[in-house]
Amino acid sequence: MASDPGLLRLLSALSTVCAVLLALGALAALHAPVPILVAGALTAMVGTVAVTERRPHDQALTLAAGVPVSLAVMAVGSALTPYRVLADAVFVLLIFAALHIRRLGPRATTLGVFAFQLYFVTQFVGTRLAQLPHLVLAVLVAFAGSALVRFAILRTPPERTLARLERAFRLRLGLVLDALIEVAEGGPQAPRAERAVDDLRRQVARLHTCALVIQSWLGAGAPGRGVAATIQRRVAEAETAVERLAILVMRLLWPGADIDTLTRHLTQIGGAGPCLGAQDAAGLPELTEQLRVLRAAAGPGRPRPAWTERAEVGDRRLGDRDDVHLSDVSPAMRDVFRSAGELARALSGLRLAVDGHTPAPRDSPEPARTEEPEAEGSASAKDIVPRWAERTRIRPTTRTALQVATGSALAIGGGELLSPQRWYWAVFTCWVVFISTTSTGEILVRGYRRLVGTVAGVVTGLALSALIGGHTWAAFALAILSVFGMYYTTAVSYTLMSFFVTTMIGMLYTLLHALTPGVLVVRIEETALGIACGLASALLVLPARTRERTDRLLHEVLERLRAVLSQSLARMGGEPVADLLGPARALDSALDSLRLAVQPLITPISPLRSRRRTALAVLGLLETAALHTRSLAGTAELMPAGIRFGTDPYLVDEAGRIDRNLAVLIGQVAGQGGDGTPLERGSGIPAHLSVGAGGARAEDAYATRRVLRHLRRVDESIHGLARALGMSVCNDT
Repeated sequence: MASDPGLLRLLSALSTVCAVLLALGALAALHAPVPILVAGALTAMVGTVAVTERRPHDQALTLAAGVPVSLAVMAVGSALTPYRVLADAVFVLLIFAALHIRRLGPRATTLGVFAFQLYFVTQFVGTRLAQLPHLVLAVLVAFAGSALVRFAILRTPPERTLARLERAFRLRLGLVLDALIEVAEGGPQAPRAERAVDDLRRQVARLHTCALVIQSWLGAGAPGRGVAATIQRRVAEAETAVERLAILVMRLLWPGADIDTLTRHLTQIGGAGPCLGAQDAAGLPELTEQLRVLRAAAGPGRPRPAWTERAEVGDRRLGDRDDVHLSDVSPAMRDVFRSAGELARALSGLRLAVDGHTPAPRDSPEPARTEEPEAEGSASAKDIVPRWAERTRIRPTTRTALQVATGSALAIGGGELLSPQRWYWAVFTCWVVFISTTSTGEILVRGYRRLVGTVAGVVTGLALSALIGGHTWAAFALAILSVFGMYYTTAVSYTLMSFFVTTMIGMLYTLLHALTPGVLVVRIEETALGIACGLASALLVLPARTRERTDRLLHEVLERLRAVLSQSLARMGGEPVADLLGPARALDSALDSLRLAVQPLITPISPLRSRRRTALAVLGLLETAALHTRSLAGTAELMPAGIRFGTDPYLVDEAGRIDRNLAVLIGQVAGQGGDGTPLERGSGIPAHLSVGAGGARAEDAYATRRVLRHLRRVDESIHGLARALGMSVCNDT
C-alpha cells in the first residue's frame, strides 16, 4: 500500500486484465473468429483505461457516450479498409480531431482516445463491412465487460480510494521516520551513513508524491468542503513537520554541510565532517527514543500499544516546544526536540482529521479576502505578461493536434515503405510519444525510453517464445501477465511499460504461430521510425522549445512563491487570510511540473553539460525556497493568537525588499526584466536572528527566530537564482 498509494496502479492493471478476460470469454463462447476476438480484447482494454473521471456517475456517462462513438468509428474504418490511401487520409484527420477536442475536458479527451484506438483496431485487424455485425457485438461485449468490472467486480468509490490514500500517506510517513531513525542511530560516522541519508531523501520525496495525489482526490472523495480542507491542512502540516525534523536532524549530525533541503542533487554530506559535541552525542539515544515514539504514533489505525506505553514520554516531549523540559544541549539539539514535539501535534491532528473527519475549530475557513497583500511600490505578479503569452496565439491542444497529425502522416508513408504489413506500429508510436508531453525535449526523452523498452521487450519475447515452445496456455498466461505489467508500470516507468507492450506482442504472435525474429526486428524499426517522425514534426510544426516551457513554468513557480510568502506575512501581521496551505500546495504542484519539464535537461544522457548544471542549480534553489516558504506558511497557521510581529518595521522592510526582488526576477523570466535592474541586498537578516530574546516569552522568541530564519533562506535562494539566471545583485562580488 505504501509503494502504490490508493492501490491505483494495482486496480488499473487488474481492471484491464479482468475486462479483457471477460470479453475474450464471452466472445469465445459465441464462437467469434480470431479477428473479432482481437478487436474485442483491444476494445475492452481501451474502454477500461481511457476513462479517467473520479466519480462513478461521470464514468458511466463517458462509457455510455463511448459506445456510439466506437461503433461509428469502427463502421467507417471497416468501410475504408480496402481503400488504403483514403483510409490513411481519414486516419490523419481523425488523429487531429481526437487531439484537438481535448480542450473540452476529460470526457472529450476519452472519446478522442476511443476514436483513435478503435479506428486503429480496424486497420490493425483489417476488418470489412461484412464483419460489422460481429464488430458491433464485440464492442457491446467489451464495453459491458468494462462496466461490469468497474461498477461491480472491482468497484472502488472515490471515498474508499481517498481512505486508501490516507492510509498510504501514514505508511509512507512511518517509512520516513524509519529512515530517520536509521540515520540518527548510525550517526555521522556510520559506514552506511550516506546510503541511509539517500534512503531518507527518497522516502521524503515519495511522501510528497502521496500528498499531491491526496490533494487531487479530495474533491471527489471527501464528504464535504470542510472535511476536504481539514484533511488537506493536516496532511500538509504533517508533511512539513516531518521534513523540517529530518533537515534539523541532518544539520545536527553534519553541521558543516549547510543542509537546507532534502533534494538529492543539491547537497552532499560526504565531505562534511562530523562535529557533534559531547552533550549532543549523549543526547542521541534520547532523540532516537523520541523518534520511535513518533513512529508508533504515525502508524495507521488505532494507536499502537507502544504509543500508549510511551504516552508520558510523548507528553513530556510536547512540552519541549515551550522550552520546559529541554536538557542542557546545544541550540541545534533543542531545535530538533522542538520540531519533534511539533510533529507529534501534527500527527495527532492528522489522526483526528483522517479517522474522525472532524474539523478543528481553527480549521473553519475564514471569509476570503478580495485582495492579496502587496508590498508598497512592488509590481503585482499578475500584471506581468510573459513574452510567450504575447506571441503565442495558438492553443496548446491545437499545436499538439497539428504536430501529431503531421507526424502520423509521415509515419504512415514511411511505415508503408518499410513494411506494408506492419506500418501501424510507426503510427501508434508517433501517437504515444506525444501523449503527456509538451516540448521537443520531452518527446525526445520519451522516444528514447520507448525505444530502449522495445528493444528489451524484443529480446525477452524471443527468449520466452523459445522457452515455452508450443504451449498455448503458457503463451496466453504470459500475454495476460504482460498486459498487467503494462498498466501497473505506466505511471512508474515508461521504459518498463514499453517493455511489457512488446513482450505482449511477442506472446500474441507466439499464439498465432507467426513469431519470427524478423517480425520483432520490424517492430524495432517501425518504433524508431515513429519516434523520428514525431520528433521531426515537433521540430518543424509550431515547435514548443523546452526552454520556452521551462521559462513558463519557472514564471508560474515564482508567482506562486511570491503569493504564498506575501499571504504568510500578512497572516503574521494580523490580517485575515482564509487559507495558506492551499496556495502552498499549489506551489508544490507547480514545482513538480517544472521538475518534470526539465527532465530533458538533467537526464544523464544530455550532452549539454553546462545547461544541465544550471538546471540542477535552479531546481535545487527553487526547492529550497519552496520548502522554507511552505514552512513559513505552516508557522503562520500555527502561530499563537498573541504573537503579532508581522508589523515590526524591520520585518516589513525585509518582506518588501524580498517581494520587490521576486517581482524583478519574475519580470526577468517573463522577458520584461532585461533593463539590468539588480536585486536589492538587505542589511542582513542573520544579524536579527536574536530578536525577541530579551524579556519575551520563550515561545514568542522561538517563533520569531524561526520566521526570520525561513526568510533568510528564501532571500538567499532568490539571490542564488538571480546569479544562476545571469542577473546582477547589488554589492555582488
